[in-house]
Amino acid sequence: MPREIAERGDAVAALAEVFREHGYSGSSLARITQQTGLGKGSLYHFFPDGKEEMAEAVLEEVDRWFSEHVFSPLLDPVAPGRGIERMFETVDRYFRSGERICLVGVFALGDSQSRFGARINRYFSTWTEALAAALKRTGLTDEQASETAEEVVVGIQGALVLARSRQDPKIFSRALRRLKRSIPVSE
Repeated sequence: MPREIAERGDAVAALAEVFREHGYSGSSLARITQQTGLGKGSLYHFFPDGKEEMAEAVLEEVDRWFSEHVFSPLLDPVAPGRGIERMFETVDRYFRSGERICLVGVFALGDSQSRFGARINRYFSTWTEALAAALKRTGLTDEQASETAEEVVVGIQGALVLARSRQDPKIFSRALRRLKRSIPVSE
């Protein structure tokens, strides 16, 4: 029997895990109802425009969460080193030390790229730009900060994929430590 979820946010959290595991195309309505425990009526109550609205809501929630917990601390004008440190800590927790794949990455690599490309690009651009801004405030040149930020985001995403493919989350933890050590922070 489908479970009762009274809040749209609870539905979004359940949907996120389905999309994370199966991507957009692999998340059929049947699979969504089965894995979330929500009936079709509940889903369409919260998301009248169907699966695309569900995916948009999930991506919007990821954007909101990362803006609050990762991007905003990087923009702290007083303590950029602390913002960078917090980014690494938060990313480690969010991705469960490499046991959780990046949902935006799943969308970026799947055939939903054309449908959600602008949102996906904005997520990664915002992350690299916020990190580059923090790095610049630590004394790096514009070019050094941009290149380092790109390397860090690429390293995090690549480590998630490699950890998942090898079923070894320690790969992610080791990569985060190396990336963190590679940043020449001088506050």
